[in-house]
Amino acid sequence: MPTLKNPPSVWTDGTLPLLAQGYAWLPDRMRASPDGTVRTRLLGRRTVALRGPEAVAFFYDEQHVQRRAALPDPVLDTLFGQGAVHTLDGLAHRVRKSMFLSLLKDEKGIESLREHVLLRWREAVGRWRQEPEASVVLFDEAARVLALAVCDWTGVPVTGAGGAQLARDCVAMVDGFATAGPRHLRARHARKRQEEALGHLIVRVREQRETAPDGSALDVVARHHDADGALLDPHAAAVELLNIIRPTVAIAWFVTFAAHALHRWPEHRGPLRGDASGHLATVFAHEVRRFYPFAPFVGGLAARDVQWRGEKVPAGTLLLLDLYGQHHDPQLWAHPYRFDPHRYGTGESLRNLIPQGGGETAEGHRCPGEDVTVTLLAALVTELAGLDVSVPDQDLTIPLSRMPTLPRSGFRIRLA
Repeated sequence: MPTLKNPPSVWTDGTLPLLAQGYAWLPDRMRASPDGTVRTRLLGRRTVALRGPEAVAFFYDEQHVQRRAALPDPVLDTLFGQGAVHTLDGLAHRVRKSMFLSLLKDEKGIESLREHVLLRWREAVGRWRQEPEASVVLFDEAARVLALAVCDWTGVPVTGAGGAQLARDCVAMVDGFATAGPRHLRARHARKRQEEALGHLIVRVREQRETAPDGSALDVVARHHDADGALLDPHAAAVELLNIIRPTVAIAWFVTFAAHALHRWPEHRGPLRGDASGHLATVFAHEVRRFYPFAPFVGGLAARDVQWRGEKVPAGTLLLLDLYGQHHDPQLWAHPYRFDPHRYGTGESLRNLIPQGGGETAEGHRCPGEDVTVTLLAALVTELAGLDVSVPDQDLTIPLSRMPTLPRSGFRIRLA
């Protein structure tokens, strides 16, 4: 069995080019690869990057790829948290993930969260109407709305000021995980601050000094027993509670991209306003998640010596699944650089849509909050389409060199 072989230059470390090129780095390398596989190094580690339906099936097979020890400390210390479900495999992963599935795959629970979000959104719009000449930064407002709403839903008590701080901290965690310097330091401080606060809250709930609503995320996480039969320690419980709150706040990126899409292609506003079934809002949300850049790729380690297309990949090799490139691959999507919500008329398109991972949610590492993301984004797309707003002159450039990216202005709007 041949091993993946390339001239030494192919294995040159790609960390600095990745930081410089951002989302374009891996797709550019893929286009230059004759066999659709990229060999490089990241942070000195031998790395193989894959793309396509075959790669998705390969990557999400735990016999091939494991997550334990795959995520570097800088990512854990900012985005996911040390000891998070993302770092587990096998039975430990399934038992921990069952806690998330019970909360994030429940239709009534998702609908309840949607109602909380719409209530907080409409409160925010009412506040904007009190200053009709002022513009607001949609990204900041959406993050605050989502932070307050998800705390209402999880049972985590916050005030208005506390919700604003939580929103800023969750944004910082996402914004700083893939970079160095001040953004990364802000992310570390934000995570530490929120983990400490939620850890103390978990302890108070267990000691019955704080009430957690029955069945709420706070209640479920505080009572969860891991595969070893033990309660999560307070830090781990705080990490996982934050792994419900932080991704919900991160939907602010997609909300901002949705507003950008409605501004560029305003012909969608009218149909969305008349979308009684919600179908158009849902496919619009899917297209926002495909078209706009959020996660560039996901990573894991070869669990053992494995084969990829007949070649040997040694155990411990870092494996990347190219998300952004897959979503713009002309072999998978007709006119991939055209924003077209109507492309989702077949199940095949949805199977190729992997912004929050691929494979099966219950058994694998696909994000259990994907249904929440689509539901909340579709709801807020409908709200955005129904608002009469003007978009002041501003820099709406979306730089692909920055990860995660966003319109430079945060997308300022003014109620008309």
